[in-house]
Amino acid sequence: MSATNNDINGKEIAAQIRAELKIKVATLPTPPGLAVILVGSRRDSQTYVRMKKKACDEVGLTSFGFDYPDTATETELLDKVHELNTDDRVHGILVQLPLPSHIDESKILLAVSPAKDVDGLHPLNTASLCSTGTHVGVEKLDWTDMSSVPFHIPCTPQGCIELLDRSGVQLKGKNAAVIGRSNLVGLPVAMLLMHRDATVTIVHSKTVNAEQTVRNADVIVAAVGRAEMVKKDWIKPGAVVIDVGINSVDDPSTKKGYRLVGDVDYAAVKEVAGQITPVPGGVGPMTIAMLLRNTVNSSIRIAAANSDAK
Repeated sequence: MSATNNDINGKEIAAQIRAELKIKVATLPTPPGLAVILVGSRRDSQTYVRMKKKACDEVGLTSFGFDYPDTATETELLDKVHELNTDDRVHGILVQLPLPSHIDESKILLAVSPAKDVDGLHPLNTASLCSTGTHVGVEKLDWTDMSSVPFHIPCTPQGCIELLDRSGVQLKGKNAAVIGRSNLVGLPVAMLLMHRDATVTIVHSKTVNAEQTVRNADVIVAAVGRAEMVKKDWIKPGAVVIDVGINSVDDPSTKKGYRLVGDVDYAAVKEVAGQITPVPGGVGPMTIAMLLRNTVNSSIRIAAANSDAK
């Protein structure tokens, strides 16, 4: 899909970020290390892990891969996580989700050290993201520079904000609608938008007159997992649309018999949107770029903490 004048080109922006990270990594005394735990033989998970390793190599990160069969036990995974928590070569730990049904995902994620939780899914990192720090005596964070935030922010929501920033979209005072309320995207991206002084409405399956709510928004983030649900008449002219969804729909005209689409009816919506992310090539590449950035930031923070402890 070729980028047109109102497309937000996630591929180009992610490549720019990787180039910036490569320069930063070259200045560090030791390369940041990312450990990825993969359980089972899901093809999509294997593909994601390969992409992450390739991106690590490009930027100069050391990647550590730990692959387990579907029959791996919870105890095996917990032992590995605890080992990686204390491994000085590892600055980021990623557990590729989903895990097999016999393993308690929350227990595994909780075991990851918050300092190395580069997915930003540990409850302590979630709690930090949800703290506005508006009361007296609390140090204010600079949410315009997410590299300066002293904890890990989930990768896909962080990528959405980075796309908006690098596309010149002003968020302060704007009305934003987030479609979807998942822990992975909807809730954290809503918090990030609020930290940037947008007025945020979360639209979900029980929202009355969702179309009208979305139509009032200057910025829309669609993250609901329903193919092309957001239609042209949901969007006010000039609004900016970030489409996080990735869904396959049958298409006999293609070699694979299907094609990937987002949660937004892209062809129709782009006629009225001021800017819009395509699918694929929009948010997707940003997720891995933010994972790399979290790992680099983690290595810098851990090195600073170790230096202070001496």
